[in-house]
Amino acid sequence: MKFEHLVEVNDLADPHTTRLTREELWFGLLCRAEDARPFLPGLESCRIVERSPNELVRDLHFGAAVIRDRVRFAELEWISFESEANAEHAGGSLTIRIEEPQPGALFLRFIYATTLPDVGGEDAKYADIVRSAYHQSDLDTLKMIRMIAESGRLQ
Repeated sequence: MKFEHLVEVNDLADPHTTRLTREELWFGLLCRAEDARPFLPGLESCRIVERSPNELVRDLHFGAAVIRDRVRFAELEWISFESEANAEHAGGSLTIRIEEPQPGALFLRFIYATTLPDVGGEDAKYADIVRSAYHQSDLDTLKMIRMIAESGRLQ
């Protein structure tokens, strides 16, 4: 299954919405890479096992299940999470791109690729449920980034 959608970060028409900068948005995405626990319900620990300038390899512990993933990124542009398949997890990828069609109008584009089929009977119904869950998780990601920004951690 391939799935993508946009989440609006800054609603320029709403003066009451706190606007995030690209740097604040990027910092929040890096927080998700460094320690995904606040972003992924059920995640007990996130251990970085390798690090290079534009890449991390992590072990994500969900109870007895451990998922290894590779995080790659281009600063202020995009971040990609690629999980390895194992007995507990089918593997897949998520890329999050920062888009700014006009100054201050920030969006996050979430692009998923999984081994789940897109079409056909019960699998199609399941795919719809997964897409809905991904969308809600992505909205929650933006909420968490806003909380990080508002906490004063960003200078």
